[in-house]
Amino acid sequence: MREHDRKGYIADSARAFGERHIGKREFLRRLAVAGVGLSGFATAMLGGQRPLSGIAPALAQATADTGPSPEMAKWLRDVGSKFKGTRIRFISETTPPTVVAKSLAREEFTANTGIDVEFEILPLEQVLQKVTVDARGQVGAYDLVYLDQSWTALFPGDTTDPRELYERKRDLALPDFDWNDFSKPLVKGISTYKDKLLGIPFDIPIFILMYRKDLFDKHGLKVPTTMDEYMTVVKALDAAERPNGIYGTTGQLKAGHYSLTCDWTAWLWAHGGSVFDKDGFFAGGDKDGLRGLAYMLDLVKFMPPAANTWTWDSEAKSIREGNAAMAISWGESFPGFDGKDSKVVGLMAAARPPVEAALRAPESAGFQEIPHIGHQGGSSICLSKYSKNADAAWIFMQWVCSKDVAARSAALGSGGAAVRNSTYKDPRVLAAATVGPGTTRHFPATEWTINNALGSEPKLPSWAEISNDIIPVELGKLLAGQCDGPEQCMAIIRARADKAAAPFRKG
Repeated sequence: MREHDRKGYIADSARAFGERHIGKREFLRRLAVAGVGLSGFATAMLGGQRPLSGIAPALAQATADTGPSPEMAKWLRDVGSKFKGTRIRFISETTPPTVVAKSLAREEFTANTGIDVEFEILPLEQVLQKVTVDARGQVGAYDLVYLDQSWTALFPGDTTDPRELYERKRDLALPDFDWNDFSKPLVKGISTYKDKLLGIPFDIPIFILMYRKDLFDKHGLKVPTTMDEYMTVVKALDAAERPNGIYGTTGQLKAGHYSLTCDWTAWLWAHGGSVFDKDGFFAGGDKDGLRGLAYMLDLVKFMPPAANTWTWDSEAKSIREGNAAMAISWGESFPGFDGKDSKVVGLMAAARPPVEAALRAPESAGFQEIPHIGHQGGSSICLSKYSKNADAAWIFMQWVCSKDVAARSAALGSGGAAVRNSTYKDPRVLAAATVGPGTTRHFPATEWTINNALGSEPKLPSWAEISNDIIPVELGKLLAGQCDGPEQCMAIIRARADKAAAPFRKG
């Protein structure tokens, strides 16, 4: 399929799904036929919006001391004045930094530059459809675009390398933009395709350890640093607190939902396994994979029974309602634990995930998979190669990705982990590490996890099908007692996953 035709096919398929002429499974099948897929996290967002606990309350409480630095305001006035009256357009799904940027843009960016910014925030499939149509026709309707990490193979020639642009457009360059300040694992794993930089890391949901500090103190427990210790602590908390309605842990184990795949991969990776082997065949049923699955099944015994029906929303709710003592899950849920509807305000703490019991090297896994306990799902902001207002858009892109705005976005309650290393040391971010909506108390844990234990899913066009319609369906049957044991479950997944992966396997 020629590139022009491929993009047309993808755009038409996305439009058909958005208008509900086809279902999610058919949409994912068509994407796979076109040789492009979605990350599991992105696929789970299809047809809906991402829940962002903690952002709105924090924004409502924003005060003047979170305003732009004098240096940033001066730079915006100096470089932006010549583009006064220009309108630029940014299309994105609902990510924490997008929501915060929209709230800041008019009073700060536009007020200082005269450049108007139109945000088009849409469900993910509509973003894919519109960005693909724009790139296919080289229209330039959007100046700045959101790219899910799994889309990079589709748009390598349709965005402008931001580092190259920074060097070439020195008159527009933001002083001390500091490219080395971006987390190297994120630049490589999210914003780069075959050594080509497509954009700048923008959003990075990731797994961290979150626990009830009051219960740890009550029972004299130490924060677990190994997988064995984690299981021991879960069991101890469950035994002591279940009579009080508090389970040792919780989960997002809904059958047929990607959230179940997320939990499974964390335990798989943490025990030396990988989804695929280096030859591109499903490896979840090998001895390391079965060890990880056994660990997950053991944890289930210490979760609320309804966890088998929950995705990440209800998992986080179970912690907010005081029904679970600890979990390893999405860090962006943490600010909600200090929210007004929470029963655990000030009681939760965050820590780096336990060290994996064993770890498989990326070169021994398949399809660019990176085994690590810190399951991630990130995205980039990119400058369209076809932008008709590239200079004005480039000024905005530097502003929204700057140290100043990255730090203020975090302080305003983005909840999601920051992509810049300096954000975690910024005084405004450190000052927000207090109990309350939009807290950054969890940021030391997310920073460490990004740079030391970031786990990435396999990158192949059929991964969306495998991670949404194969793995969680069969694991759901196992959890419901509808499968004859872990080995049979993994054998069924292997047969289905290998078939789905076959067209993209080398050799």
